[in-house]
Amino acid sequence: MSINSEAELNGMKRVSNAVAVTLKEMRNYAKPGMTAREIDDFGGEILNALGAKSAPRLTYGFPGWTCISVNNEIAHGIPSERKVLQEGDLVNIDVSAELDGYWSDNGGSFVLGEDIHHHQALVDASKSILYKAIHRIKTGSRVADLGKFIETEAGKSGFTVIRNLAGHGVGRSLHEAPDDILNCYVGFNKTRFKRNGVVAIETFISTKSSFANQSNDGWTLIGNKGGFVAQHEHTIVITDQAPIILTAANEIWN
Repeated sequence: MSINSEAELNGMKRVSNAVAVTLKEMRNYAKPGMTAREIDDFGGEILNALGAKSAPRLTYGFPGWTCISVNNEIAHGIPSERKVLQEGDLVNIDVSAELDGYWSDNGGSFVLGEDIHHHQALVDASKSILYKAIHRIKTGSRVADLGKFIETEAGKSGFTVIRNLAGHGVGRSLHEAPDDILNCYVGFNKTRFKRNGVVAIETFISTKSSFANQSNDGWTLIGNKGGFVAQHEHTIVITDQAPIILTAANEIWN
């Protein structure tokens, strides 16, 4: 969507705060030995208390309030009671929701407890690249150039990117144009970021895989070559200067 009034901006701020606070609290709540279902139900309670509706449930009938992916899972992980989190796991939580007709999306990966499997460097690279990428976005900048920057930065850190997952427009629905904000360079993509546009920018930084494939459960995405992926995501408003980061309350950079 494009922000055309103070009321629209305030609506996006409210829903973005809801998903950001939920993500932060879920991350803080998660402990080794908990099931993904326990953490998801905790997140669902927060969303409900804030008057927000789970976007994946509302849009796709997803079997959870949020997506929780663990270790080799890239995204869209089902938060089942069979998924028991362990010390050192690489965990990703993605929270998106609707509130009063507005939609917002955010996510983040983190190491649960002690980093016994050495995932923190991957997590830190994903965070850092997202921060740098978001602050390069201005009115008129090319989507393809952002993808090239993300891919280049990942390579500098010794990682690669998932080439078939993308950030996207958001606001009046969960996924809007532009729907092709990839983490890699696509020369024929001439799309430019528009002033006052609302987009969800996300990194998919990978140790081995370059493509995500759907697993047999019909939801969870896994890498074509294995390894691990860290994802971080903010919903922003594009301006002529620095973007407005609507989901800053998730504190993924802290």
